[in-house]
Amino acid sequence: MKQIRVNIKIFVLILSICVFSCQNQTSQAQSKTSNGEAETAITVGAARTDAYLPLLRGKSIGMVVNQTSTIGNTHLVDSLLASGIKIIKIFAPEHGFRGQADAGEKVSDGKDNQTGLPIASLYGAKRKPAPTDLAGIDLMVFDIQDVGARFYTYISTMHYIMEACAENDIPMLVLDRPNPNGHYVDGPVLDTSRYRSFVGMHPIPTVHGMTIGEYAQMVNGERWLVGGLQCDLTVIPCENYSHDRPYILPIKPSPNLPNNRAIYLYPSICLFEGTVFSLGRGTSKQFQVIGAPDYPQTAFSFTPVSRPGATYPKHEDKTCYGLDLTQLLPEQIFAERQLNLSYLLDIYQTYPHKDKFFLESNFFEKLSGNDELKAQLIAGKSEAEIRASWEPELGQFKESRKKYLLYD
Repeated sequence: MKQIRVNIKIFVLILSICVFSCQNQTSQAQSKTSNGEAETAITVGAARTDAYLPLLRGKSIGMVVNQTSTIGNTHLVDSLLASGIKIIKIFAPEHGFRGQADAGEKVSDGKDNQTGLPIASLYGAKRKPAPTDLAGIDLMVFDIQDVGARFYTYISTMHYIMEACAENDIPMLVLDRPNPNGHYVDGPVLDTSRYRSFVGMHPIPTVHGMTIGEYAQMVNGERWLVGGLQCDLTVIPCENYSHDRPYILPIKPSPNLPNNRAIYLYPSICLFEGTVFSLGRGTSKQFQVIGAPDYPQTAFSFTPVSRPGATYPKHEDKTCYGLDLTQLLPEQIFAERQLNLSYLLDIYQTYPHKDKFFLESNFFEKLSGNDELKAQLIAGKSEAEIRASWEPELGQFKESRKKYLLYD
């Protein structure tokens, strides 16, 4: 009987993994919900061409896109050109139009080899398009897959695009996509008076729980653009999406988020980017491991090396000791529905050189959004005490957020 019970548990676990993994970007096949009922697959905004092609015809279009901007297996730019849409310029965010540049690597203006279209970089000499960049554009289309964390820079790029469009009387169309971390809201709210930067521009928590379209509506509605401007904004929503529904990204959103495990862990462990610890850039386990050369030696180690998407990684060619999180199941992380502070608390307490734990650049404060979390770690505050300090502003944000939600 004991063996039968074990086999049943294994069967249930395998079944849950299969159900979780069957989410797909545009497939119209049906999966099963937890109660066995048929569930229609999610359709992203870009795939709803009947809803927005009439808005594009006869106009000169600017496109804010990257490698995630696809309809099925075809890039959105190629699909629109094949439909007779006149695209005159592409605007590229961090990592570039094809998504191959390192995190933080400056991207230059250029021309797309496949289409011949000019590319204006928004992660090089400028973050915001100049009026000359927008010359001749009648409508701006934004279609980029976000991952729902404040410090992921695509929402900062969207802010500047909205601002430029508002200043130059250009309407903007957002083709919405699911947020893989859209099932919870958590973390400290950014102190914009002291720590506003490209990795945090608005008074929002670490995890905002909004799709890119909902977030655009909040930027507009809360008048976060310069001078309180508002953009002429239209959002094409996803179909069959809800915030509680898992979504498997069909394409890496950036070079160092290779899978859903990394995407789910990202909001909880990205703060280590502001410390001496590596998160696996330069390995095949990016954002799924945590380690440093002078951390107490453990059974697990990794060695970052220079590679595409991670040239000159932190602790290059040095053995790092720490945690291997690749054994965690994605659905296990999804089910936590909050930031996991244990990684940060445990590693800080164990690290022998606490005076060297945080980088001198104050990048930890920029990522956390304040200087309070660093002080709490140094003071040995508990997770409960840290979470309690977030609550007033976090509650206020959740109330404001409700006004802009498009999905259950």
